[in-house]
Parts: sequence; structure tokens; C-alpha cells
Amino acid sequence: MAKYAVVMPAANEESTIEQSIKEIMAFKDWDLHLYIIIDRYSKDRTEEIIRNLQNQYEKLHLVFYQDAKGVATCYLYGFQVAIQEGADFIIEMDAGGSHNPKDIPRFIEKLSEGYECVWGSRYMKEGAVENLPLYRRFISRGGTILANVVLGTKLMDMTSGYEAFRSEVLQEMDLSKFLSRGHMYQTEMRFYCRNRKAVELPIIYTGSTTVLKLKSVTDALSILFQLKKHESVVCSKSF
Repeated sequence: MAKYAVVMPAANEESTIEQSIKEIMAFKDWDLHLYIIIDRYSKDRTEEIIRNLQNQYEKLHLVFYQDAKGVATCYLYGFQVAIQEGADFIIEMDAGGSHNPKDIPRFIEKLSEGYECVWGSRYMKEGAVENLPLYRRFISRGGTILANVVLGTKLMDMTSGYEAFRSEVLQEMDLSKFLSRGHMYQTEMRFYCRNRKAVELPIIYTGSTTVLKLKSVTDALSILFQLKKHESVVCSKSF
């Protein structure tokens, strides 16, 4: 049976993490493991809640990443752990309730159809965004348009964080060489995988009250214009 890994960084998610874990662990049709990556940034009861639930779910794994330098590094480290643990397929999602665990079977279905990458998309037909300030929607949509123009990609959503991969896709990258430390990583990953057999899947994204800092936007723009030159550093071969 193929092994599926859900990789989920978590920090200060005590209000949502238990429900997310229970919904993911309820899937019994697949060999599905959940790897939650935490670091020193998390100060509330998130770690305690996860450890308590490990007594109930043998396929729930807590990974503490001592050298984390932003959420992107937690995702990438989580991928490495999942690959080392023998995962055939890896699903990436958010721990704060923005991504619906009920979509996991839809990602698995697309992977079983032979797709190497499955991208969650908020901006295609049947996709949507809920509870997100207007300025955040503008930045997200604008980011997709700008990324497609600069990078030559053609996706409906270049910044979503709900996605899935065949493990070989990630194994052929040097995950330690990504430029991004924050959410620009999503765009970076989709650029590197632009020639893979991929499909977009409509999702409904539920926003939060998190404030987007101006520095995050300027850093993302800086990275965007470096990606074409940096691709050879990350990818071991041209896809």
C-alpha cells in the first residue's frame, strides 16, 4: 500500500490543531501519516496538545525543527522527514484551519490518476476565498498575475499553500537551497515544477486575522525576480 504523508507546520495553533488532527486521522482508506513540524516560535499549548494526541494516533508524528528560519523552512524540512520515512506521496497544508481536511481525498484522487503535482487553487471555477480582508485578496490575486508574467507560468493560483506531490518530485530538488523563508515559497515551488505533469484543484480557502507585513511583500518581490537564475541551484535536472 502506498504511503501518504501530510506535512503541516504549526505555531500557536492551540485553537485549531486538535480538530485538524482528528479530521485528518479519521481517514482510514489509505496509509496516511501526519507530520506536524513545530519550532521555537510556538509559545502556546500547541505542542502539548499534539503530544497528548500521539497516545491516540500512532500515525501522528511531531517533529521539532530546531534550526527553523521561517515557515517555508519547516515545510521543506517536513518534506525531507517524510521522504526519509518512506512516503510515496506528500500533501502540504496549513494547520490554522485555512485548508479543509475534507479535500485530502480529492488530492489523493488526482495523484492516483498519475499527476506529479496537484495545486490547490482558490481562483478557478468552484474555488473561493472566505473571511479574508480585501487588501489580502488584492495582493494574492495580483501576486498570481505578476508571477505568471515574470516567470512565464500559466496557473490560476500561484500563491496557495494547499498542494500535493509524488515524492520523486521533491527528491530531485535540493530543498535546502530554496530562496524563500516565508509564503513566497509557494510561488517558488510552482515555478520549479512548471514542467511537471500537474493539475489545479479548486479549494475554498478560509482566511484569518493575521496581518500581512509590508516587509513580507517587498521580500517576495525581491525573490520573484531571482527565481529564473536560481532554478539551476535547486533543481538537479530540468523538468
